[in-house]
Parts: sequence; structure tokens; C-alpha cells
Amino acid sequence: MAQKNLALVTGANGHLGNNLVRFLISKGVPVRASVRNIKNKEPFAGLDCEVVQADITDKQSLINVLQGVETFYAVGAAFKLWAKDPKKEIYDVNLEGTKNTIEAAAEAGVKRIVYVSSIAALNYSKLPTKESNGYNPDRRDMYYNSKNDGEKLAFELAKKHNIELVAVLPSAMIGSEAFAPLNVSYNIINAILKKEIPVETNITLNWIDVKDVAEGCYLAATKGRNGERYILANEKCTSIKDTTKIAQGLFPELKIKLPTAVPKPILFLLAWFMEIGSKISGKAPLLTTKEIAMFSGLQQNFDISKAQTELGFNPKSSTEAVKEAMMYLRENENRFK
Repeated sequence: MAQKNLALVTGANGHLGNNLVRFLISKGVPVRASVRNIKNKEPFAGLDCEVVQADITDKQSLINVLQGVETFYAVGAAFKLWAKDPKKEIYDVNLEGTKNTIEAAAEAGVKRIVYVSSIAALNYSKLPTKESNGYNPDRRDMYYNSKNDGEKLAFELAKKHNIELVAVLPSAMIGSEAFAPLNVSYNIINAILKKEIPVETNITLNWIDVKDVAEGCYLAATKGRNGERYILANEKCTSIKDTTKIAQGLFPELKIKLPTAVPKPILFLLAWFMEIGSKISGKAPLLTTKEIAMFSGLQQNFDISKAQTELGFNPKSSTEAVKEAMMYLRENENRFK
């Protein structure tokens, strides 16, 4: 028998996907959670949901798991800023994934999609940034390009197949629940606690509690207008230095030092060495030359009034989100070594 209001969440073992599954269950929504690796059971321990196997690069697997689904939360994507072959491992995966996602939903008769985009798909030339400013003209990063082009493609295909689609654009997600490996932004908080950020990069992040983003996805499904995009972020960004100050106040016993200011050429040199190391090790560097070029000094401040008024989105402050995230990492540090 078909379940009423059945929701599918892809990428359900990821940071946002798993918190969204938990939020939907708390709202009494029947949830089908899809993962690439069905053996990965830890994120679903004690949760009342159906766990199924699907991969965004395999359209048939999506069609299979979308049978009987009313609302599709398209969370699954390659979320990384570094790869040995970024076009193939990030851009192509996300574009193909988006195409498969919308086409599979159309074939399975899904009525409504919440498409998880990113603040990467926003234009920062006028601050505070808002949805109506359009897409990011900076084309230097394959992950950013994949989010800009992927979101545009999602809207085009949804229109063509007559499916309702609402896009949500989250900022840097941190907080519980989390499972190893930590996402890109949460890793920065962890690195601060482990005293791994010695130099000031002048990079700011717009911290948001992942639980607020999960609720924002649900609000977008229930109240969002078809064809619209909603920023799920805080209004103001926070520098790594100020984030470090929060850690100092919370854990004086760790004796965390503030990052040292160094001239930009030295920063580029450090990043260049880290990149060479990564080419050899195959592990993402702590810092890349492109990140300094693109993000050093960039203010990620947002006008979130559209999400506030239309969805009722009301996130906790970034300071509160950072404090809770740090406490959670300290309490669970053995899991995130």
C-alpha cells in the first residue's frame, strides 16, 4: 500500500541529509532514506525510516527509489572543494546527478522537489547578497560552477517536465548530528580546536546550524513557491579569527592561539606547498591558492528576508551555532580524530 506524504531524501548519510531525515521523522513524515553504500548503517541507528540504495549518477536507481514518493529532497551531491580531477569528480558528477534527479522524478510521477543548491550559486558583487542578484559570475572553481550550472539546469528541467521545484541555498553547515568524515566547513571548526590553523587567511564563513537548514528544507517543501530560491544562512559572516576567539572563551584549557597575520605572498606560498603535498598524498590540502584568491576578504553577508517572510525561517545566531558545534566536537572527539 502506498504511504501518504512519503518523502525521499538522497545523500541521507551526509551531514544535511541525515539531519533532514531526523527532522522529517520528528514531524511524523514517512521517510525513505537513500545512500550509495547500503552497508553504512551507523547514521540510521534507532531511526524509524526505510533505508534504500541509490546513486545520483545511476538514473535507474533513482527511478526505483522514487516510486510512490510525493516530496523529493534532492540533497545528494559531490560536496568537496578539492579533487585530483575536479571537472570529472565534482562538476560532471553534480551536473549528471542533477539531470538524473529531475528526469527520474518525472518518470516516477513525483510532484515536488526541494533541490539543495548552495550559497556558491549567488552573486556577491552587491552586499548583502540576495537571491534576486542572480548567479555567481566567478568561474574559477569547479564546485562553485557545478552549483551554479546545476541549479539553473534543475529549474529548466523541472519546468520542462512540469514538476514543482524549490531551491534552497545553505551556507557553511555545522553542528550535530554529524558522522565521520566531517564536511568541508565543519572540518574548519575541528581544525581550530585541534590548533591546526596557524595563519590568518582573512577568509570568512557564514556559519549556520545544520538543524536549522534541515528545518528550512522542510519549510521550503511546505511553504516555498514553485520556481523560487531561498537562502538558508545567517545575515553576517564570521572571520576565522573571531571563530577562534569563541573557542578560546569556551575552552581556555586548550590554550588555542589566534592565527598569525602574514603577508598575502607568504599565504600563497604556503598554499602552493600544501597543494604539491596533496598531489602526492591524494588528500585535500588545508588551504589552496585558489581559495585565497577567491575567498580572502570576501564578505559572505546575506539578505535572508525572503526565507524569513515566505518560509518562516528563523535560524539561531552564528555565534550560538559555533558554540554548540564546538561543544559537540569536544564531547565526541574520539569519533572525529
